[in-house]
Amino acid sequence: MKEEARNWLKQAEADLRTSQNSLKSKDYYASVFWSQQVVEKCLKAAIIENKGELAKIHDLVILGRMADLPKDLLKECEKISGVYTESRYGILDSEIPAEKFNEKDSLDSISIAREILIWAKKTLKL
Repeated sequence: MKEEARNWLKQAEADLRTSQNSLKSKDYYASVFWSQQVVEKCLKAAIIENKGELAKIHDLVILGRMADLPKDLLKECEKISGVYTESRYGILDSEIPAEKFNEKDSLDSISIAREILIWAKKTLKL
């Protein structure tokens, strides 16, 4: 595995811990954000490994297609793709990010992040 791809996966693992810690502290918006980051970094690692280039976008569905993510996992990406913007810039809505997300959102996003991290490690043989 290319060192750059390995580093993206290592950071994804660290981001998953951060997401879990945010869940424990009930900072659900942060937990959801970090879970989205796990998925994004796993997909970018796969793209780097397979295509030799970094995709500088945040849309998980597009990244998933570029990474040849299985269809069932691509559907999971659809669920949290918008979280990047909602959890960081949700102030544009009437509800701030700190109030918009709940424990279920956090648990669901962590589950998706774990699934895609497992896929990435298996696919990239880490």
